[in-house]
Amino acid sequence: MTSLHQDARVLFDAAVARADPALALRQTLAVTPLRSPQTGGQSYVLAVGKAAVPMMQEALAHISEPRQALVVTNPENLRQVPGAQVLAGSHPVPDQASAAAGAAVLEFLSQTTAQDQVIVLVSGGGSALMVAPAPGLTLADKAALGQALLSSGLEINEMNLIRQQLSQLKGGGLLQQAAPAPVSAYILSDVIGDDLRAIASGPTTSPLGTRAEARASLQQARIWQDLPPAVKTHLETEPEAKPLPAAQNTLIGSNRHSLAAMMDKARDLGWQPQLISDQLIGDVSEAAEHILQAAKSAPMDRPVALIFGGETTVRLTGSGRGGRNQELALRLAQRGAQELSGDWLFLSGGTDGRDGPTKAAGGIATAQTWAAISEAGADADALLANNDSYAALKAANALLMTGGTGTNVADVQVFLRRAS
Repeated sequence: MTSLHQDARVLFDAAVARADPALALRQTLAVTPLRSPQTGGQSYVLAVGKAAVPMMQEALAHISEPRQALVVTNPENLRQVPGAQVLAGSHPVPDQASAAAGAAVLEFLSQTTAQDQVIVLVSGGGSALMVAPAPGLTLADKAALGQALLSSGLEINEMNLIRQQLSQLKGGGLLQQAAPAPVSAYILSDVIGDDLRAIASGPTTSPLGTRAEARASLQQARIWQDLPPAVKTHLETEPEAKPLPAAQNTLIGSNRHSLAAMMDKARDLGWQPQLISDQLIGDVSEAAEHILQAAKSAPMDRPVALIFGGETTVRLTGSGRGGRNQELALRLAQRGAQELSGDWLFLSGGTDGRDGPTKAAGGIATAQTWAAISEAGADADALLANNDSYAALKAANALLMTGGTGTNVADVQVFLRRAS
């Protein structure tokens, strides 16, 4: 029988494979072919996000000349695409490269006419990779806000609502920039619930909310007072009312599709899978409690695979490095060593292959992981308190390392336990 580690990795890889962006786009275009530009026009193809390269490669196979193509992706997934300009931004906190990419997108869209067709390929990560601050704001203002949001404990939709209010491209801003050309968007969802307004902060949709709602969220999270003055001034100013151009938005893949693939693969491997939740959101400590209770309730007389999907958050209180998946795994290692019995393993990973500002995709916990951290000479409790899950899991050789996957449909988790 294969090891728990091997099976968990096979299930994770099945989730990533199901989210293959080129395959998802190909299947969609077979049913709903791309629009063609009007006589005298051309196609402008823009791909933004962690899955931008494979989505662009697939799209160009379906689009005839004349055409222009621009790709904005993350450094880990950067590679050249014949016939397209390819740029890399920064993620999760935007930098000058993200600003340069945003400026390139604005220039790209400024060339369009009513005879052209704009095709936008959207995947997760686009919010940070392509930034175009609203007038009066700087990249430093956006970066300061982004850093504050990452440590705020706000859920992803709340963060995206706020980001949209400060951008020329998010929350439907891209539609304004592309006008009068019609826009068709094909979207790979990294957002739980698949609200198209939240994916990459919704460049081709209506915004999630208003500036007043953004202010309220920031104040409730107690970070309003720490924001740059220009950000607060902008959010306190009511915007000019402007109708949003229409767009054709099509969802081509999501976290739910990947969870279904994990379930199928688990059955193939001889496990009895249960989809416990496709809405694993909120603080990692609460998510860990939910997973532990599910594990305790699962039968012991059969091999069980408990499947979860979602996107948790971490409220930073320390200065360590890590990500939501690594901290979730570390918390399971801490409590599971005391509260769970049997031969078990828990894996939590980001389908994009990167968790927070680290090279790990996530973490893996077993009944031995917590003790292994101490045996390696590290203080597990202190590392957890300092949000230093990367160092803790590295000490126990418990990091999930995949490299960039070329896709992004949020996070997946699996708890495996053999029959006792």
